[in-house]
Amino acid sequence: MTDRILIVGLRELGVHGVLPEEQERPQPFEVDVELEVDLTKAGSTDDLEDTVDYAAVSEAIARVVSSERHQLIERLATRIGEVCCVDTRVNGVTVTVRKLNAPVRAMIDHVAVRIRR
Repeated sequence: MTDRILIVGLRELGVHGVLPEEQERPQPFEVDVELEVDLTKAGSTDDLEDTVDYAAVSEAIARVVSSERHQLIERLATRIGEVCCVDTRVNGVTVTVRKLNAPVRAMIDHVAVRIRR
């Protein structure tokens, strides 16, 4: 069985998109990550050093969204997955990126991609 650390609903402004207007101004993105981590030791020791620090991971995700620029949310999700796996204790990650103001004519809540690495 694999334990998980969940970070849900992280919102950050970023400049990501294919259209020229998407490259001119930040827009809101929402990110969920599910880190596969063995939490057995941390569950016994109650010591932050024995787990993946979700605060640090959250800050790294926010930095990727706010400071990098990508055309596709598929690439943004991949970059988020890469920074989540910097800690070698992360055995896998599922990343969902939602573009909250997607430039489509249909009335939608959001568009999203989900990747597993």
